[in-house]
Amino acid sequence: MSKLLFFLGGAGSGKTTLAKALSRKHKAAFFDMDILLRPAAEAIMTLQGLDPSDRDSPEYKRLCRDLGYRITMDAALDNVQLGIDTIVVGPFTKEIGTPDWIAQELARIGRSLEDTDVRVAYIYLENEALYHKRISARQSPLDEWKLANWDAFTASLVRKEIAWPLPASSVAYIDNSSDDPAIAYAELERWMYE
Repeated sequence: MSKLLFFLGGAGSGKTTLAKALSRKHKAAFFDMDILLRPAAEAIMTLQGLDPSDRDSPEYKRLCRDLGYRITMDAALDNVQLGIDTIVVGPFTKEIGTPDWIAQELARIGRSLEDTDVRVAYIYLENEALYHKRISARQSPLDEWKLANWDAFTASLVRKEIAWPLPASSVAYIDNSSDDPAIAYAELERWMYE
């Protein structure tokens, strides 16, 4: 049974770093929504006369967000259909609050939760200050809106519950606050593969 592994969480939590490490070791297909959408988002935002590096404003969400998730899930589901373990990275904030979303996605390829091992790793940090520190340290133009609008942005950092009908053993909340990412990785790998 192929695995569909979601790495969710707020910006700066380390979800991409952990997902890449797991993908590298276990040779799973890797799909990061930010990477897949970037060329289209830059073009769309530029055509609208907006900042092509913006990934957080209401304008970006209106113009690009849903397209990014559709591109990402189409690519991921294609690999799941081929029987390849697949890792997907992104916040998925709206999707995780919709109970039937994952079943609808799997149905697009004739699959279900009974024949696909869906797991969610929700990566988080212990406080806002640590998110701010890590986001600032990245020095990415994609983070400028986040930092300039920190008070509004912090709402996206609140840890969320997964509404999908998954067994409790298929969802893990992993604290990645340590300066040593190997600690969170070890917990993650034990949960995913033991």
